[in-house]
This record gives sequence, C-alpha cells and structure tokens, in this order.
Amino acid sequence: MNPLETQLSYPFEDTLPKPGDIQRVCAGVYWLPMGLPFALNHINLWLLEDDNGWTIIDCGISNDDTKANWEIIFALHLNGKPVTRVIATHCHPDHLGLADWLCERWQVSLWMSAGEYSFGRMMQAGLSGVEGSSTVPHFQRHGVTDPALVEQLLGRKNYYPTLVPSVPTAYVRMQEHQLIHIGAHHWRVITGFGHSPEHVSLYCDELRCLISGDMLLPRISTNVSVWAIEPYANPVQQFLDSLDKYCDLESDTLVLPSHGKPFKGIHIRVQQLIDHHHARLAEVLVACVTPQSANDIVPIMFLRPLDTHQLTFALGEALAHLHLLWFAGKLQRKLGEDGIYRFVRS
Repeated sequence: MNPLETQLSYPFEDTLPKPGDIQRVCAGVYWLPMGLPFALNHINLWLLEDDNGWTIIDCGISNDDTKANWEIIFALHLNGKPVTRVIATHCHPDHLGLADWLCERWQVSLWMSAGEYSFGRMMQAGLSGVEGSSTVPHFQRHGVTDPALVEQLLGRKNYYPTLVPSVPTAYVRMQEHQLIHIGAHHWRVITGFGHSPEHVSLYCDELRCLISGDMLLPRISTNVSVWAIEPYANPVQQFLDSLDKYCDLESDTLVLPSHGKPFKGIHIRVQQLIDHHHARLAEVLVACVTPQSANDIVPIMFLRPLDTHQLTFALGEALAHLHLLWFAGKLQRKLGEDGIYRFVRS
C-alpha cells in the first residue's frame, strides 16, 4: 500500500461488490462498481434510496456488460421501487455513458451542472475542437512528433461517441449550494473545476457523507489537463482552488470516490493532493532551466510506461503544470522555428 494511503482509513477495506451486486455504505446509500476497459478498471456508482424510488449517481460507459449488470441490479436490488432520477457528476464517459439509456429505461430526467451537460453534448456530437482529431495538432504544438503516436491519436477520433452514444436532449440543472432532497436527507451541491468543466460533488451533513466523484480519490490525483478546446486553460490552479471547498467539511466525513474504496480522512487527503501538485510543479520548474515542451515533461512527471490512453492524459497534465508556472510568471513560453512551444525559467 502507498504510504500516503496508510494515513487514511477504509471502513470497507476488504469489500468490493461484484458486478451486479450492491453494498450498503450508510443509511440509504449503496455502492455498486462497474467495469471499465482501461488500466483504471472500474468505476464506483451509487444508488440512493428515495421516498418512492431510487436515485442513480453516475452511469458507467455504454456497453453490453454494463447494461447487463444494471439489469441485474434492477431485478434484484430495487425492492420493487422504480428509479426516479439519474445524476451525473460530470461528463466523462464512465460517468455519463449510459445516462440516456437509463433515463429512457425509467422515463426520468438527467440531473447535471450546465457546464458538464453542455460539454457532454458537444463531445457526443463530435463538434470541431472537442472531437479526437483536434487533439493531434494541439499536442504537436507541444512536442509530439512521433508519427506512430500521431496515428494512434488520430485513431481515437470516435473515442467519446463510442462510449457515450447519446445524451438526453433535456436536463435538470444542478448548481453550487443547491440542496437536493433524496429520501430522508438533504445533499448539498459542491462544484469543482480543473478536472472537468463544472464537476458536481454531493455532501450530506446529516450522514457525514460526501459523494466526491473524481474530485477526491484516495490513491491517485484526478487528471487535470489542458485540451485543444481551451488552449490557455489553467486547470491545476482551478483544481487546487476547488480543494478549499472541502476543508470545512466534518473531519469524520465518509468520502465515496468514483475510483478506489470509500475512505475517511478528508482533510488529510486534501493536503496530500495539494502537496502532490506542489511537488510536481517543483520538478517541472527545475527541468525548465532549459527549454522544455510538454512532451519533454511527461517522462519527468510519469515514470511508468504509458499506453496511448494514459499518454493522452499525461500530455495534457504536463502542459497543465507548465501553464500554472507560466501564468504565475515563473516560466516564459517561446514558439520555436519547428512550431513547438517550449517553456523556460524566467
């Protein structure tokens, strides 16, 4: 176990529900993992018991296995009550993929923030700037020159629509501080930035429970990347600023993350994430004593081998750390004669 993990406590350390099964984690809240075809091989979804039915939080990707596991849950674990609402914390495929199918299946509404819903609709439609081919010139400007990698990146053009084949054409907006009544409890919306456009976490003070989505994960830091559609973004700073919102929550809060196991130690984890990014920023600043592209920074920040899926996120995250230092005035950005941006100490 990572030494940082030993500072956290795991109430369900020896538990991981099997696909199609659920695990109660606190009053009216149930945990159900769904498989993913990536190195990060599952996502945690949540069922909340409502007055006359169930609220689903996050959906899984669209594939036959995930649909089959949902059907098992519907048959065995809903106690004869219907699904009454579907909430997606954000627009990434493992969270939004089956939203339209679930909403149609139960004739209910999708609840999301405006930023996440809009971005999900754009990516599902494959609009220019967010579809896969726009990634290639973006990363070429930041040092990607390997023809084989370029070809692999071009092959990911239909990546998002494959995992999210449709998105509901209407939604219910969620926004900061909104209280949502689910069953016997109220859940407060906490928005977060940096990982996605307007990520929603839900906190219940009565239960001391936070459904954190991807904003607070126990083992890894969520990806914070600069993408082609927003080439001047500063997502690391946005993410660090968003972490402040969790500092006032109760210290014994049970955190329900989208990846990894439920844990306690929210204030410790927030500080670990802050320290993690400050350490990466320090590494990048040292490297930039000579001009460095984002592609040059990837092996400094990521020491393990990366597949194409992981490398895409690593490139975006390396650029995000460079951007924070650039906007802070610690780095200068220069465009080379080869068309590549490099960053160097000011």
